[in-house]
Amino acid sequence: MDIAKDWKDYEILDMANGEKLERWKNVILVRPDPQIIWKEKSFPEKWRNINGTYHRSKEGGGSWEYKKSLPQSWKVQYKDLTFNVKPMGFKHTGLFPEQAVNWDWMISKIKNAKRPIKVLNLFAYTGGATVACSYAGAEVCHVDSSKGMVTWAKENVQASGLEKNPIRFIVDDVFKFVNREIRRGNTYDAIIMDPPSYGRGTNGEVWKFEDNLPELVELCSKVLSKNPLFFLINSYTTGISSKVLENILKLTIGKNYKGKVVSGEIGLPMTNSKLVLPCGIYGRWESLT
Repeated sequence: MDIAKDWKDYEILDMANGEKLERWKNVILVRPDPQIIWKEKSFPEKWRNINGTYHRSKEGGGSWEYKKSLPQSWKVQYKDLTFNVKPMGFKHTGLFPEQAVNWDWMISKIKNAKRPIKVLNLFAYTGGATVACSYAGAEVCHVDSSKGMVTWAKENVQASGLEKNPIRFIVDDVFKFVNREIRRGNTYDAIIMDPPSYGRGTNGEVWKFEDNLPELVELCSKVLSKNPLFFLINSYTTGISSKVLENILKLTIGKNYKGKVVSGEIGLPMTNSKLVLPCGIYGRWESLT
C-alpha cells in the first residue's frame, strides 16, 4: 500500500466505531468511514475537542453537527500546493488527502519528462490532480460535469498561485468531451480519471462504473499522443480490486504502447500509531522512457 505520510496540515488522530477523527489544519472533524469496523479507540481523550461531526441518516445522506465555531471554508497546504476545504452536504470536504500519493507520483513523472506535457483530467472534481500537474509544469485540461466543482477547482488553482498557467476548465460529460476531442484531433500525453461508482452527466447521462469504465478507457486511448507519459485510474468503488484496473489498462493502453502497468491501494496513516486506513485503489500505465 502507498501511504500519504507527508502531510503537515492533515492527520488522522484516531479511528473507531466506523468514524475517523481528523485534523484539517486547526479544525477537528469526525466523519464516517466504512473501513473502520473495530470498536476500540486508541486515544479516547482526543475525541473531546471536536469542531464538527457528520452523522449518517438511516434514510440515506446525513448532516453535520457543529460543536464549535467553524469557518465556512479554510485553506490547507500540502508541500507547495494549497487547497480550499469546507464541510459539504455528503460528509466530504472537497479534498481527499490520500491522493497526495498520486500527486507526488504525477509531479515526479512530469518534471522528469523534460518535455512539454499535456494532461487530460477527467471527473476532475475540485482539481487536486489539476493543481499538482500544473505545478509540475504541465498544460492541463480539467473536465467535470459539475459547474460548482469546476468553480472550486479554479479557486484551488488560484490559492496555489497557478492561475496564469495554461489550464482549460470544461463543464461537460466526459464521454461527450472525449468524443469531441477525437473528432478535433486533439491529443494528450497523460490522462487521469477518478470515476464515481455511479453518476449523472450534465444532461442526465448515466454513468455506472462496471458498465462504462472499460469503454471510457478504450475511448481515451484514441486521444493519447504518440509518446504518452502515463495513464492513471483512481477509484473508490466498493468491491473492485486494484487488479481490475490493472487488467483494463493492460487490455487497452498496454496493447498499443510500450510501458509498465502497476496497481495498488492508497491509504492514510494514523498519528502515533501503526494503524493505516485504506482509502482507495489505483491502476497506472507509465512509459519507461
